[in-house]
Amino acid sequence: MSDLQRYVSVRPNSCQKRLETMGFYLFVHFGVNTFTGREWGTGKESPICFNPTELDTDQWCAVASEIGAKGIILTAKHHDGFCLWQTETTPHSVRNSPFRNGKGDVLKELEQSCKKFGLALGVYLSPWDRNAPSYGTEAYNDFYCRQLEELLTRYGDLFTVWLDGACGAHMDGKPVQTYDFARYFEMIRTLQPECAISNCGPDVRWVGNEAGLCRASEWNVVPRFSFDLQKVAEHSQQDESGLKVDFDVVSEDLGSRAVLSQFDDFIWYPAEVDVSIRKGWFYHPLQRPKRVDHLLNIYYGAVGGNCMLLLNIPPDKRGKFAERDVKRLKQFANRLQSAFANLVTPHRIDAPTGKPGMSAEDFADEKTYSPAQVAPSYRIAFGWDGPKTVDKVVITENIDYSQRVEEFRISTVTSDGSETLLYRGTTIGHKKIALFRPTRCDNLIFTITACRLEPYIESFRIYEADFRQPRKPLFAELKRRLHRLSYRMFVKRTQKN
Repeated sequence: MSDLQRYVSVRPNSCQKRLETMGFYLFVHFGVNTFTGREWGTGKESPICFNPTELDTDQWCAVASEIGAKGIILTAKHHDGFCLWQTETTPHSVRNSPFRNGKGDVLKELEQSCKKFGLALGVYLSPWDRNAPSYGTEAYNDFYCRQLEELLTRYGDLFTVWLDGACGAHMDGKPVQTYDFARYFEMIRTLQPECAISNCGPDVRWVGNEAGLCRASEWNVVPRFSFDLQKVAEHSQQDESGLKVDFDVVSEDLGSRAVLSQFDDFIWYPAEVDVSIRKGWFYHPLQRPKRVDHLLNIYYGAVGGNCMLLLNIPPDKRGKFAERDVKRLKQFANRLQSAFANLVTPHRIDAPTGKPGMSAEDFADEKTYSPAQVAPSYRIAFGWDGPKTVDKVVITENIDYSQRVEEFRISTVTSDGSETLLYRGTTIGHKKIALFRPTRCDNLIFTITACRLEPYIESFRIYEADFRQPRKPLFAELKRRLHRLSYRMFVKRTQKN
């Protein structure tokens, strides 16, 4: 088997494919921090402080549905250890709060609302727990697994369990906890086989920053590397090959041929972009939501860059999304709706001879196209009657056949027969949104210039311009590099402690 055959033999599992199909879902950071004004709680907060007087999970789900999000992940327990469900593992929970007279269960109410609005439900369960007396000992793994079992058996089907890599045990004078991730993963796989394990888990990787930015080339097929923080800390700078030193979730190049050639074992590991609508993850009344153009750039870069987008919306002390945030989200959704309102339907598709059932004619009927022969490049021409002004294309690969396209370009042939370049890109994967200047034309040429064997193109959708593309963000690349540096420093601090 050749190297390229090995790379394309790596495919998504069912829960990974489900998340990539969902594409966009919400994070909800809610808990005692909402009432204390902190981002990281101390674990010493009294449960009495938690008292949302107007909790409305229906509002959360109605907003999520209206803006096109497909699910919600709730911080069932953040680092402070306070639990938003009726747990039997600790008194540090809603059971000892004034919320619903101690009988409230935020997760149960959200589960019911998600069913009502047709949304998937996920949970965030922080491994770091600043309240648990057993934290820092082997007994804590038993404690954590009991919490995990409650969540996996009491709240229906979960689409993901999100495991945070933050750990600051040194802040409390405690020893660093050795998390039994293998045990956590086995429990999730046993109790909910279709539930993805995200962030510090084997199914979905962190994109490497919290600024809403992804790489120019985001690969799903990557080397098998350390995906949880404690292993990163253990292995950092310890590899015998200098080429592999510091290769982890924030590395710039995760999947090019040059990188893969240095490794022997590969996994399907798609990226998730987690970012908050505000500066903080929890609600703070003086913080403002991001501008619409900023949110659109995040969406186009993440959902349109072969990533999943996890957008955090923090409820206020009432237990509702703030009116300012809801207004901004609706503006964002309206702009998205406008951008993709007018689909251009090609009447002519010319392409190299395709495989049986995967020809250009099949492609016109919204089936996958794949050429019959491997070639240095592949040219697919789309034409329609009468010129239209277009400014974006959404391309998807059929990831049942892995991720294959490495470079492509989009151009148009003008009346004098010359070809004008509109867009040049690299990876496609599950979805690529290619934005270019509004161009009046009656054809587009899609040329794949580098590919791992033959491509499997699932769709190529062309949209008319609405002349409202977002302005490009300033200093985006600098922000991404600073986040990467911050992560490296965090790993080094973890090693020292």
